[in-house]
Amino acid sequence: MASYNPPRFLTELLHARSPSGYEHEAQAVFDRHVRPAADAYTGDALGNRIATLNPSGDPTLMLAGHMDELGLIITYVNKDGFIYFDTIGGHDRTVISGRRVVIQTANGTVTGVTGKRAIHLMDEADRKKVPEIHEIWIDIGAKTKKEALERISIGDAATYDHEFELIHGSVGTARAFDNKVGAYIVGETLIRLFKEKKKPAARVVAVATSQEEIGTRGATGSGYSVDPQVALIVDVGHATDHPDCDNRKYGETKLGGGPILCRGPNINPKVYDGLVKAAKKLKIPYQVESDPRPTGTDARAVQVARGGVATGLVSIPLRYMHTPSEVVDLEDVERCVKLFVEFAKGVAKGDYRNW
Repeated sequence: MASYNPPRFLTELLHARSPSGYEHEAQAVFDRHVRPAADAYTGDALGNRIATLNPSGDPTLMLAGHMDELGLIITYVNKDGFIYFDTIGGHDRTVISGRRVVIQTANGTVTGVTGKRAIHLMDEADRKKVPEIHEIWIDIGAKTKKEALERISIGDAATYDHEFELIHGSVGTARAFDNKVGAYIVGETLIRLFKEKKKPAARVVAVATSQEEIGTRGATGSGYSVDPQVALIVDVGHATDHPDCDNRKYGETKLGGGPILCRGPNINPKVYDGLVKAAKKLKIPYQVESDPRPTGTDARAVQVARGGVATGLVSIPLRYMHTPSEVVDLEDVERCVKLFVEFAKGVAKGDYRNW
């Protein structure tokens, strides 16, 4: 198989450390790549990045993908210099210990290791338990509380030190495909639309949203300020093609099978139909999932912004969500970019997708 060359914009986002509320590194990457293609570009008080193309267009089409990721936040240092933390976002406690982590501080990064009592020092009952967060710590090699606090501060954030790597062909692993792929897709869509000879009829606004992992907070603010009539949200979704996954409960989607189009109350049916039409025109494979309630994505916030927004949701199939080694097929990411470009080009003037 020929070697796969991942886009530089995407790889830089994947390397950026950006826990919810600490999105600085991802913001800088989005700024560098997307600002030159935008007619207007701004940030806001929530840390969102908002890029606009064709500002006089109608309707306003919002493209949103969140740039934040899971993280840890420093809460306490004991007398011996061991650091305690709380979680940012929804962690699986079984995979936290024994990890190398990078703490972002005012003076640069500090490397540490998450530790807990070794299995040799546990009795049989303890070995069967999942440790509570307060029973795990970060070891930075400090000998005292004073020494530790000279290097880190309460409120500093940390991320796992697991970087992006291709496994085979276009299949890769990273600690935060969720949802750097989404931020990449909306930014790259705007860049490609900028390069088109003909402007879209719509005003296209690509938003790299903040703080999705702790409650779709960036999308709530930007959904109001952008004031779109139509919106496409992109996030990751569960690829259910791995062992020990009951398709009767979680549906059937697979890695490399194409973008996942969502159907349900969170989704405007005319936007869904437009996505299907665009996929068929481009001969892009796609998959369908259903959700009977507001989804656990930015779509839940944007759909009900102001007077309501005609919203669609597309997900990138992903294995091992919210672990340090998530897995994605980058061909699905590229297919989603093409799908978004085609959808945007097909939005006619005044088409608000009311139904």
